[in-house]
Amino acid sequence: MTTYVLLINWTDQGVKAVRESPKRLDAARKELADMGGSFKEFFLTMGDCDMVAICEAPDDAVMARFALKTGMAGNVRTRTLKAFPENAYREIINSLG
Repeated sequence: MTTYVLLINWTDQGVKAVRESPKRLDAARKELADMGGSFKEFFLTMGDCDMVAICEAPDDAVMARFALKTGMAGNVRTRTLKAFPENAYREIINSLG
């Protein structure tokens, strides 16, 4: 599985219905699970992002599809970062010669 960091911000529509946000999170968890992925961590944050999620998915296409489907609902905008675990990071750096 590949790890992804999702930086999430509410849209105007999403913040107006913020009380429904936990239900939307539950639906997003199910949606990603149905695609073969999972939420590993979820945080409400202060600063540039309203929320941050650490997710896993089988591949980039699954995560792209999930992010697009989530965005289509109009409640959040996401930025997705592909995350390399420490062992992959070390391999990449060591391969530089």
